[in-house]
Amino acid sequence: MMLLRVVFRNTFRNPLRTTLTVLGIAVAVLAFGLLRTLIGAWHAGVAASAANRLVTRNAVSLVFPLPISYLERLRQIEGVTRVSYGNWFGGIYLDEKNFFPNFVVEPRSYLEMYPEFILGSEEKESFLKDRKGCVAGRKIARLFGWEVGDTVTLRGTIFPGEWDLVLRGIYRGRDRSIDETLFFFHWDYVNETLREAMPRRADKVGFFTVSVRSPEIAAEVGAAIDNTFKNSLAETLTETEKAFQQSFVAMSSALIVVIQIVSVLVIGIILAVVANTMVMSTRERSGEYAVFKCLGFGGVHLAGLILGESVVLTGSGCLLGIVLTFPAAGLLQRELSNFFPVFHVTPGTIGTAFLAAMLVALGASVLPTRSAVRIRIAEGLARVG
Repeated sequence: MMLLRVVFRNTFRNPLRTTLTVLGIAVAVLAFGLLRTLIGAWHAGVAASAANRLVTRNAVSLVFPLPISYLERLRQIEGVTRVSYGNWFGGIYLDEKNFFPNFVVEPRSYLEMYPEFILGSEEKESFLKDRKGCVAGRKIARLFGWEVGDTVTLRGTIFPGEWDLVLRGIYRGRDRSIDETLFFFHWDYVNETLREAMPRRADKVGFFTVSVRSPEIAAEVGAAIDNTFKNSLAETLTETEKAFQQSFVAMSSALIVVIQIVSVLVIGIILAVVANTMVMSTRERSGEYAVFKCLGFGGVHLAGLILGESVVLTGSGCLLGIVLTFPAAGLLQRELSNFFPVFHVTPGTIGTAFLAAMLVALGASVLPTRSAVRIRIAEGLARVG
C-alpha cells in the first residue's frame, strides 16, 4: 500500500510534464481509435452480410444487366428458397452532394429477404400497395427531415427523368451494424415507364439476390446458378453477399493498408512519448532509488515502482483518449455519413487501444528499470540533493 502511494506521488510530482504527457497520449489514443473505427466502417457492409444470401450479376461487369426471364429458372435451382431482384437507380435528390444509395427492387421478396430492416406492419402494407411508394432508412430520413407521406423527387441519371415518389415507410436497423441510409422503391414502377419510353432497356435487372437453404450449400448453389446460364448471351457470376461486398472494399485496399500502417505508427508515437518521460523521471530519482536499496528494497520493488508509474501515466492518457473518441467519432460520422453510414466505436476498438496502451507502458518501463536496478548505491547517493 505504501509503494502504491509512492507510485502516484512520483507520477504527479512534476505536474506540467505529467499533464503534457497525458495529453500527448490522449491525442494519440484518440487518433488510433478514429483510424480503427474508420477501418471498421469500411468493412461494415461485409460484417453485416448474411451467410445464406448470394448475389448473381452479369459475369462481365455489374454495369451490364441480366434479363428478368432468369427469375423463374433461378427459383427452380435446388437449394434456392427465395429470389429477389433490383437495380442500382443512382438518382439525385435536390443536389449532387446529397448522395445516398437508392435502388429499385421487387418489394415483397426484398423485405422478406432482409429481415434486418425493421418496418412497421402498416407502413409495409402501405408501401407494397403503392406503386410509387418508397422506403427510406432512419438516418437518411432524419438528415433530410422526411416524414411518412412526404413526396420525394429523384432526378434520374441512369434512368432519365423526374421520379416522384411517396415515402410510405421509414425502416430502422435490427442492430447498430445495419445500414440505415438506404432508399428503395418499386422496380415495376420504373420498368413500366421504360417499356413506353425506352423499351430496349425494359425487363432487365442489375442483380438477383438469392437466399439458400443453409450457408453450407452456398458455394454449391452458386456454381449451379452459373452453370445454368453458362454459354448464354448474359452469363452470370454468383458469389456470397459477403464476397460481393468485399469486392467493393478491395477497390480501396491500398488506402486501407495505409490507414492500418498509420494506426500502428500512432502506437509507436505513444511509446516514444512515455519512454521519454520515464527516462527523465528515472534519471531525476536515481538518488531516491539508491536510498531504497539502502533500506533493503530489491530490484523487484524498484521495477514495480517504475512500471506502476508508467502504467498510471499511460492509463490516464489512454482513458482520456477513449473518452474523447466517442464525441469525436460522432462529429466525424456527421461529416462522413454519405460515405460511411455505419460509423461506431466498437468495444473491440476500445479493447485494442487499452491493450496497446498497457503494452506501451510495459515497454516504456524496460530501459528505466534496467538503469535503476543497475545503479550502484554509492553512485546514486552521490546524486542526492
